[in-house]
Amino acid sequence: MPIKERYPKDFQEFLLQFKTDDDCWDYLFEMRWPNGFSCTKCKCDKFWITGKKLIHCVTCEHQISITSGTIFHGTRKPLLLWFHIIWWVVAQKTGASAYNLKDFMGFGSYKTAWSWLHKIRRAMVRPNRDKLMGMVEIDETYIGGKEIGKGKQGRGAVTKSLVVVATECKGKQIGRVRFRPISEASGDELLSFIEDNIESGSTIVTDGWSGYSSLSQSKDYEHVTKIISGSGQEAHELLPHVHMVDSLVKRWINGTHQGNVSPKHLPYYLDEFAFRFNRKLSKHRGKLFYRLIQQAVSISPTPLNELVK
Repeated sequence: MPIKERYPKDFQEFLLQFKTDDDCWDYLFEMRWPNGFSCTKCKCDKFWITGKKLIHCVTCEHQISITSGTIFHGTRKPLLLWFHIIWWVVAQKTGASAYNLKDFMGFGSYKTAWSWLHKIRRAMVRPNRDKLMGMVEIDETYIGGKEIGKGKQGRGAVTKSLVVVATECKGKQIGRVRFRPISEASGDELLSFIEDNIESGSTIVTDGWSGYSSLSQSKDYEHVTKIISGSGQEAHELLPHVHMVDSLVKRWINGTHQGNVSPKHLPYYLDEFAFRFNRKLSKHRGKLFYRLIQQAVSISPTPLNELVK
């Protein structure tokens, strides 16, 4: 059976499929080399497995660990524990917090649980993922603490993290979403986000903020502007999809994480929300598990000191 189809649909199937570390090792091997092993140095496809479970190339004698170059790189914990935690993460429909993971798995410290979750969050963005397309609403929102003083609401607030949000419009339904914290709602930052996340030829719907004015001259996108002032409608009525996502992500951060998300780590929490939201129609939790493992072996490891920074 193709590896893309070989994932547990529920926790009982998970327990049957992954009983030992060797089961996890075999699964990672298939994920890393779905078309057969290829040496990272000489591209040879001949190998043997050493007593320490290293993959030994027959031609150049290079040895590689199944976890090297992945989020599991250098781990001293069993792969089976990693697999259980990843399953637990995808099984939490409302998201995973370090406090809950610490209690559930019996970690000795909050820092350990926090670092494991952040390693897993790094795998929630697929390299070279497809861009949003079709009709896409875009707006900015502030996520974080309360504004201080009066007259500092909206784009002028200084104590919140400014985040640009894009949502696909599928009729009345919301398709995929993208987020990016930005330093200011300038044309340069907004256009950079658009070019990185939205397919050329798409229709972009925004409010009348001047930061989007350059889109009117763009040959890559069709720009639709909805002016709130004088329209007789509220912002959430003119841009319903993106405002719904704004509301959901704030509720998620306040509910799952009690709002305790620092600005420097906010991008990774937003990645987690997008990973879950974009797969909300998946019939089985196992499909999310499969995607996360697939991406976990496709990205470079992040040392603890880099996670903290």
